Amino acid sequence: MHEMSIAMAVVAQVEEAAASAGATAVTEVRLRVGELAGVVPDALAFCFELACADTLLAGAALAAEPVPGRARCGACTAEWPTGMPPLLVCPDCDRADGVALLAGRELEIAGVRWEDRPAPDAAPTREPIVEEH
Repeated sequence: MHEMSIAMAVVAQVEEAAASAGATAVTEVRLRVGELAGVVPDALAFCFELACADTLLAGAALAAEPVPGRARCGACTAEWPTGMPPLLVCPDCDRADGVALLAGRELEIAGVRWEDRPAPDAAPTREPIVEEH
């Protein structure tokens, strides 16, 4: 299951960026996942939750934005949605040579939401009480 290695890589990259920024908790990770990337969304969500345990991302939500596949014919320049399984033969001129994938193989971190909060063992900060006589 390569979804676990993907989840672990995402968690490592996000945790490093969040720690560098001084964040103490990550609340959401947004990914762009192409329909041709070979990723099973439910498996990725399950693995992401496991990979987040005992990290700054513990409890973080995963929002996966699907990216539909698109292709262009090199011969007639027609563009079309590839679908799944992908149609890689031009629907206009019926040629398969020179077909280029334009979108659908993405797998990228699109955004991260984190917050700063006091460490659980930190003493609360209070203003001193001034006594008047």
